[in-house]
Amino acid sequence: MSWTLTEDDLPDLARGAAVLGTGGGGDPYVGRLLVREAIRAHGPITVLGPAEVADDALVIPTAQMGAPTVVHEKLPSGGEPVLALRTLEQHLGRRADATMPIECGGINSMIPLLVGARLGLPVVDADGMGRAFPELQMETFGVYGVPGSPMAIGGERGETTVIDTGADNKRMEWLARGITIRLGGVAHIAEYAMSGADVKRTAVPSTLSLALTVGRTIRAAREANEDPVDRLAAALLSTPYQHLRVLFRGKVSDVERRTEAGFARGRAAAVSFDGELKLELLFQNENLLATVDDEVLAVVPDLICVLEAATAEPITTETLRYGQRVTVVGISTPALMRTPEALATFGPRAFGLAHEFVPVEERVRAT
Repeated sequence: MSWTLTEDDLPDLARGAAVLGTGGGGDPYVGRLLVREAIRAHGPITVLGPAEVADDALVIPTAQMGAPTVVHEKLPSGGEPVLALRTLEQHLGRRADATMPIECGGINSMIPLLVGARLGLPVVDADGMGRAFPELQMETFGVYGVPGSPMAIGGERGETTVIDTGADNKRMEWLARGITIRLGGVAHIAEYAMSGADVKRTAVPSTLSLALTVGRTIRAAREANEDPVDRLAAALLSTPYQHLRVLFRGKVSDVERRTEAGFARGRAAAVSFDGELKLELLFQNENLLATVDDEVLAVVPDLICVLEAATAEPITTETLRYGQRVTVVGISTPALMRTPEALATFGPRAFGLAHEFVPVEERVRAT
């Protein structure tokens, strides 16, 4: 069912997107402000369910690419993703009928909304990651047969590049990452152009709606003086992300973070409030692995989300700081993201982790 997204929805959507971004995906606050101004100038945005997209429609996802740490210092003007979309349309010889997120987390939940508002395009309520991942080949679109290229890149000074690596999505990522670094560490892209039929077959559905639900649930719980984590766990039960597990509660004791090869990489440590347990997080833009006293509790592609302990406000990897009091939760991913083909593309081994994927609901008991 289609629905209309307005300015009033943006705070909840940004909060929910930051949770689903698992620490990455770029700061949704920046995207929220860009979309707010676009809605004020052009009006509200129509969001389509995948079933409402015609099978022969052309859908072109749009996104931001780069290290989240860079975006804090290099804010987009808002025109870059429109430039990328128009460049790819020109290359394909056809206008897009809709745009869509490549990931539902962080600023990349907002970029397609910005494009949709500016161009009057509907935005499809689905994405290709079901969370955020750091690399472009890590898409359910690609897992199930949609090539990422040709893709277009737009820079802040009007630079454009078209990359076509055929079905080799990993090489597309490698080339695009190099160009993004040379554009200053952040760029905007249009890629994985596909038919409406391919959207229905390959996308993770209803993830913009899910982000809105997550954000609203956390806010409503705070307003009612209820535990936001408990409320969120209950809300997720009726979704494909049905299992939430509390992995750890404590205080951040150390953060090691560096911007390297176009990514924000590092580790974070935390100590439980009683001082007896130690958490370690490993991240590459997004949180990939959570261990407590060297026991693996959650691993990619399941979501590992760091929340502020009192409010459940999500904390991104670039804003993690010593002394923050946090609750770390693991959230299960949909079945579409747990197939052998999907795990080969964005499971632990794809990140060089020597761990087998075991679902978070099997590693950690519900409390």
